[in-house]
Amino acid sequence: MGTNLPSLAGGVLIGLSAVMLLLLNGRIAGISGLVAGLVAGLGRRPDRRWLADLAFVAGLILGPPVFAALSGHWPEMRIAASMPGLALAGLLVGFGTRLGSGCTSGHGVCGLARLSPRSIVAVLTFLTSGVTTVFLVRVLVG
Repeated sequence: MGTNLPSLAGGVLIGLSAVMLLLLNGRIAGISGLVAGLVAGLGRRPDRRWLADLAFVAGLILGPPVFAALSGHWPEMRIAASMPGLALAGLLVGFGTRLGSGCTSGHGVCGLARLSPRSIVAVLTFLTSGVTTVFLVRVLVG
């Protein structure tokens, strides 16, 4: 079947979930912000909006098992990096999301849809950094 249809379906579901979170909960679907808010406010938030945040994050985590149950196989993943490289990349991404006041999902999916100038700058920075990193790693490492 290729990747076109599953990729389209995934994009539609991401967009739909972001719109639903905004319309039903008044929150922007920035994953780093949702997770940070859940961790920081565990048991201390008087409102019930944290339940929607928890459901949204749980949906992200449960996506692959639901896919496997419905399709009969797990999504194919190929990671060609070492564990130390992945750990370093994860730390750098975490640092970048704090520095940029949001992650690719918040800025790239929701911020661009709202034509947020801050998100446009953030996404351009993400993309430029990613392209530069790949170029340097391929040139330096081979």
